[in-house]
Amino acid sequence: MLSARLTSPLAPPVFKGIAVFTPGGDLVYCRDHHKKSQWHLTLCGALQEQLGLQESPHFLVPGFTATVDCWQDPATQALTVAAEAYPFVYRYQGLLNALFDLGDLEWRRIIPSPEYLNLSVFETYRSQFPQLWENHDLILDLSESTVEPGEQSLPQTPDPSPEGSVLRLFVSGHSALTEQILKTLQGVLESSRYSPYTLQMIDVSKNPEQAEADQIAATPTLVRISPQPIKRLVGELDNPRAILSLLSDP
Repeated sequence: MLSARLTSPLAPPVFKGIAVFTPGGDLVYCRDHHKKSQWHLTLCGALQEQLGLQESPHFLVPGFTATVDCWQDPATQALTVAAEAYPFVYRYQGLLNALFDLGDLEWRRIIPSPEYLNLSVFETYRSQFPQLWENHDLILDLSESTVEPGEQSLPQTPDPSPEGSVLRLFVSGHSALTEQILKTLQGVLESSRYSPYTLQMIDVSKNPEQAEADQIAATPTLVRISPQPIKRLVGELDNPRAILSLLSDP
């Protein structure tokens, strides 16, 4: 297994991360500090609910999955990271690094058994699950809240609504800036107890009709769809306090 040792004080804490993609590019993922099992089934269940599928898309596992495991080496006390992705999702490692706060980590490309590389097998599911071949700009975080007492660096906020927050991030293409924005957003959402949340990342160059419907005049723009009322933040997405204000203001 390919792994990397991180000794920087900014290294991510011990956790297990799992991500499941759809053929259309939607993503549901979690960061689990307790390293529980059965997360793959939970993520597939979330896709079923979010996309209105008749059944859980269990056939996406393992071909459309990526996993990362961060643990502390008992001998050296150094943080060791092992990150693996299947060929179908290996191209998303930059996005995964941003979501899991892994910097520029190079992921290991898994070489699976031949049946997992045969796209014709997945094509047999297209007629039953057409939503999986569409891109809904879905990035859904199911991470558990892991903030310990004394770790909160941002102002305390009230508990979110039971269904969580629904956000839309409008960007122009995928770039290093986009990845930094995602990293900042994740930090705010987790530290302010806004998990779980649904984040839709919308590229205005590919979805101009959605940008027009949401009255987006500039990028990057973050829109809080839920809880009501709708709020917007244009620019300032590198400012955690501005993001937190958007989330907590009535």
